[in-house]
Parts: sequence; structure tokens; C-alpha cells
Amino acid sequence: MNNVTTKLESLNLVDKFLFDETMEDTESYQAVINILLENEIELLGRPETEKELRVSPDLRQVRLDVVGMDQEKMIYYTEMQKRDTGNLRKRSRYYQAQMDVSLLEPGTTDFNLLSSSCFILIAPFDMFGKGLYRYTFEGICRECPELAIEDGAVRIFINTRGRNRENFSQEFLDFMEYITKTTDETAEATSSVRIKRIHKRVADIRKSEKMGVKYMQKWEELAYARQDGKEEGKEEGKEQHLVKQVCRKLIKGKGPEVIAEETEEELAVITEICKAAEKYSPGYEWEKVYEELQEQRRL
Repeated sequence: MNNVTTKLESLNLVDKFLFDETMEDTESYQAVINILLENEIELLGRPETEKELRVSPDLRQVRLDVVGMDQEKMIYYTEMQKRDTGNLRKRSRYYQAQMDVSLLEPGTTDFNLLSSSCFILIAPFDMFGKGLYRYTFEGICRECPELAIEDGAVRIFINTRGRNRENFSQEFLDFMEYITKTTDETAEATSSVRIKRIHKRVADIRKSEKMGVKYMQKWEELAYARQDGKEEGKEEGKEQHLVKQVCRKLIKGKGPEVIAEETEEELAVITEICKAAEKYSPGYEWEKVYEELQEQRRL
């Protein structure tokens, strides 16, 4: 347990586990929203963390870090993103669309019943390269910039390493530091009552034996998933290498039996690859052959 506690103690708010557990507390999540938006909102009920959405079995599932609603029925869903995956702009669009679809009951005909929604992504890097702490996007008209569509959808990207300090309150700036340096010292240095309230929740989580066990289980799950992914990658790599070999030999006019003998593979395996390669003769581009092979297996 001591080892697990040490790992939990080393987490900052930018780490998803600590962020999600902290945001389960209504007051903490409300404090975060108020600080980030420099506004005063009051949440209704307890936020939902790691909320899973899938509007259809055929569509990709999404998992939202934290979701809450204020007294004006505005939906806030917030993501903590530690690493730049290169697809966050499109991902924010997809997440917001999935959330919006879930807000109306089947058969609803009045789209004005759709709640306003605010997607907030917090990251320790600058997605847009302009040096701003906060980027707020709402629909405006390109031909008439003063005209907003006013459809209730807002996307906000927080960059904890912004440079325009003069545009923000000291509380906001202190919280930017606290996100990536979630320590007693950082919390003590600020005069913000809200940041201190958030830190109390963090401290309670770090002291909780139950949370230590939960983090250990989460850590083990991720470790196993990474290992499984590596093994799957190895297997995929092996097959891709084999497909390359088969395609080279097909170009030289060799048949399945000869290829199986030379590669020391089962004839059935080589025959399957050769069948997938037929439509790509005489060039036998291995990438296309590999894709064809995967497609035939799905049929």
C-alpha cells in the first residue's frame, strides 16, 4: 500500500485519475468551472465522472471526464488532457456532438429544448500557438463577424502555460500553476478560497486508503492494457512482415506451395494471403493486400 500511496501522492490535477476523483465533489467541480470561466455558476446535483456515451452500437463510444449542469440548464463537460494527441480539435467536435444527441428524448420535435452546452478542455500545452490561457469558440458568420449563430454550443480550450497574464485574475493564474503543481505549498501560497477548497478534496483523496486501492487497480488495468497492446502490435507487425514477403515472392512468379516452403509457414496461411493479393496483381502492393486480408476476415 505504501508504494501505491507514493504514486497517488505524486499525481497532479493534470492527471486524469486525480482530476476525475476530485471533480466528483460538487463544490470542487463548481469551483473549477467558476475559476476557468471567471463566472459565478451554481451546479445542480452531483457531477458525473467518466460518463460513457454511445448513441448507436455502430458508432464510436466516448468517455467524458466530468459532466455537470447549472441552474440555467447549461451543460458543462470538462476534459483534462495531459498529452497532445494531434486530434483534439476534431475530438472536441465529436464529443460535443455525441453529448448533444443524448440531450433530447426520442420523438422530441422542438429543438429549442436542447440545452446549451459548454465543452472545456484543459491542457498543459498551447493547441493554437497564440500564447493565450483561454480560447473560446462560438459560431459566428464569416461574412458578418458581428453575427453569432447563438445555438448554445461553446467550446473552450484552456492552456495552463499561457502568457497573457494581464487579462486574467490572480485566482485564475494561481489555478493554472496548481493544475500542474498540485502541492501543499502551491495551495498555501494562493489567497483563493476556491483553490484551497479544491486542495482539501485532493488531500482527502491522497489520504484515503480506499482511493489508494482504487488507483492501484486502475494503474494495473492500464499496465495490462498497454502490455496487451504491445503484444497485439507485435502480432500485427509479424503478419505485415509476412504479407510483404509473400508479395515479393508473388512478383517473382512463385506459387503458394513454394512460398510456404520458403517462409516455413503453413500452406493455409500463405494461401489466404495469396487469395487476398489476387486483385492487386501484378504490382502486389503489400499495404493494400494487408488491408484486403483484414477486410476478408471481417466478412
